[in-house]
Amino acid sequence: MTASDAATLFVVCTPIGNLADISQRALEVLRSVDALACEDTRHSRRIFDHYGLDRPPVLLACHEHNEKAAAQRILGLLRDGRSVALVSDAGAPGVNDPGYRVITAAIEAEIPVQVIPGPSAVITALLCSGLSTASFVFKGFPPRKSAQRRSLLEAEAERPETLIFFESPHRLAGLLADAAAVLGDRPAAVCLELTKLHERVARGGLAELAARFAEQKTKGEATVVIAGQSRKEAQEKKRARAREDRKARQKDRGT
Repeated sequence: MTASDAATLFVVCTPIGNLADISQRALEVLRSVDALACEDTRHSRRIFDHYGLDRPPVLLACHEHNEKAAAQRILGLLRDGRSVALVSDAGAPGVNDPGYRVITAAIEAEIPVQVIPGPSAVITALLCSGLSTASFVFKGFPPRKSAQRRSLLEAEAERPETLIFFESPHRLAGLLADAAAVLGDRPAAVCLELTKLHERVARGGLAELAARFAEQKTKGEATVVIAGQSRKEAQEKKRARAREDRKARQKDRGT
């Protein structure tokens, strides 16, 4: 960071587990900024302590419950000519984490925004899954209730893209069971503790995975990757609809 970077919002991606995954550029920014906006100071402190960094003069919280107010305070600092680093607990701020409002507010105020790339649970899980990486759709956390979850899955059922979800350990089995019921026994992967010491990836059909995780306790947030609708499945559905249409026309004609 240089003097010309003053009054810049730095969106800094941080490790999703293994602290060694942080980039040199991210460390340089965290070492140099005037202020740090973080989701939880306890999580951010681990990085500063691990790398022996002095904390910025200004620390402020920016989480889901105060993001609107935090965005205004951050804008005030930026307008005063101070540089601000925005971090979440893990990964990229604004991607299923607080930060989107802050980034949008800075852009609307014509304040420079620089993104410092880094680890991503979404990309890591996609690569670990062994499923198609040609195109994918990230849906974040699905609804908590089964009926709403199934409605979401039904809306996504005919997508050819690989589907990616985050899920809590307590609702993981429910998501897998609903996905199996709505999507059929598609190939899928459940990624746990990514980049950490006990990282593991369970791969298999949705029905098998649903049964497996219904019988075991899971710790830590999971990233679930599900294959998109295959060409064969799409063709079968198209033929089934054609048969239903023919039956309906025959019924209307009374034959």
